[in-house]
Amino acid sequence: MKNRLKRQLRQLTAERPYQLAATSAAALVLAIGAGALAVGSDEESPSPQPVNATAAAGSDIADATPEAAPVKAESSSAEPSIAAPLSAEPSAAEPSSTPTADPDLTEPAAPEPAASAMLEYDYQAQINFYYCGPAAVRNALSATGIERTQNELAGPLGTDQFGTDSAEDTTRVLNAEVEGAPYQTRTIPGGSATPVQMDQLQADVVKAITDGRSVVVNVAGSATDTAGGWHSFPGGHYIAVVGYDDGGRLVQIADSANAAAGSYWMTTIALANWAATRGYSA
Repeated sequence: MKNRLKRQLRQLTAERPYQLAATSAAALVLAIGAGALAVGSDEESPSPQPVNATAAAGSDIADATPEAAPVKAESSSAEPSIAAPLSAEPSAAEPSSTPTADPDLTEPAAPEPAASAMLEYDYQAQINFYYCGPAAVRNALSATGIERTQNELAGPLGTDQFGTDSAEDTTRVLNAEVEGAPYQTRTIPGGSATPVQMDQLQADVVKAITDGRSVVVNVAGSATDTAGGWHSFPGGHYIAVVGYDDGGRLVQIADSANAAAGSYWMTTIALANWAATRGYSA
């Protein structure tokens, strides 16, 4: 059919050259195109050419209408794919979730107390047999740079011929003299000190001397110092602690009873038992 249509077209153009109406030629071209589609053979079909809607002057026929070129649709996803982020790290603009300490607001850790410490003090023996209380407080105050006489302290302490009543009195007078009133009274009411009371005395001595303060202890009975010296006060006595060693396991005593033995060392355990039934100001 395709070949027959071609022959008819050639015959028609040979018999009536330049007289074929443009509309008849267009119809014939359409018929040729339709026949070519019906046959479906590509062996002799010409390559498709663009259609010239208006024939140029002197042209005897318009070019054939090309077949529509099939368009192969590219498969695509309805939604664009989103790549997963490569890193979960926050951007530079985002603040870090980990708080950082402000060095200006961080309090420095308190230093550990020294293993050994001794205060500088002005020793003075008691001026009479019942002034051990005023003498101990006077020696203790001298370690803080406060100068008082035994007579000046006897009145506030309530000292008389029977001595000074208790550690409550020494604590009160020490706090009246020392800025900040740092002293407090510790009592050891039993006949001997417990391990807890021994540890408490050790801690109190270390803290007070580290702060530059002496401790005043009201003792009763007998005790032996580290050198073997015997110290006996059955009716009671006051002494000042002016130093410590071995982390507070040993204490240095300033004893106003006898200038010849005014300073000696004693274990904290021995001092705690010596203060049993009494107490101390620290």
